[in-house]
Amino acid sequence: MPLQNRVDPFGELSAVPARGLLFGNRGGRIHGEDRCLTRRRWTSRAWICCRLAFKNRQRNVWGNSYTELFFLDDPTALAAGHRPCFECRRTDALAFAAAWARAHRLNVPPRAGEMDAVLHAHRLQGRAKRRHCVAIDDLPDGAIIAEGDHPSAVRGDALLPWSFAGYGSPRPRPRAVEVDLLTPPAIVSVLRAGYRPQWHPSAG
Repeated sequence: MPLQNRVDPFGELSAVPARGLLFGNRGGRIHGEDRCLTRRRWTSRAWICCRLAFKNRQRNVWGNSYTELFFLDDPTALAAGHRPCFECRRTDALAFAAAWARAHRLNVPPRAGEMDAVLHAHRLQGRAKRRHCVAIDDLPDGAIIAEGDHPSAVRGDALLPWSFAGYGSPRPRPRAVEVDLLTPPAIVSVLRAGYRPQWHPSAG
């Protein structure tokens, strides 16, 4: 049976066979000895997204260390409120921080903790996912919106329906409407400032 560690754009965790391209964590351990989730969904503000393989390290998933989580791709992880890891994805993390600096007109790229503090406020409303009402015309590629309970990713002039297994057939992106944004606004500004996320192959 799959563990309940596949993350959707709402930040919720599900037990499904599809693993995705990336994994990460939310600062520590949120599972019990029975390899089931506890009531906690994070242990710190440091929600990161990592490479599946790094320096031949082998992990016992949901063992005695932190709780490993898996994501379809970068847009999914970003929508859930995770940022690239500065260790295993250093190039991506530095590009992310540089885009953050451009977006927020900072003289130097921010430290990880500074970004985490902003992201934690943007991704959550209490314990629930925070949604942001925005104009769809202003959204860059890689942002994910919710249409009811169904997430879709913005890619050019199209919306791509999201699933744990990949993206569905594109449909035309509407214009001049307001939508529920799942990707934290601070991350949207990073995408707009030039950060290029790693897409799942099904995105085309």
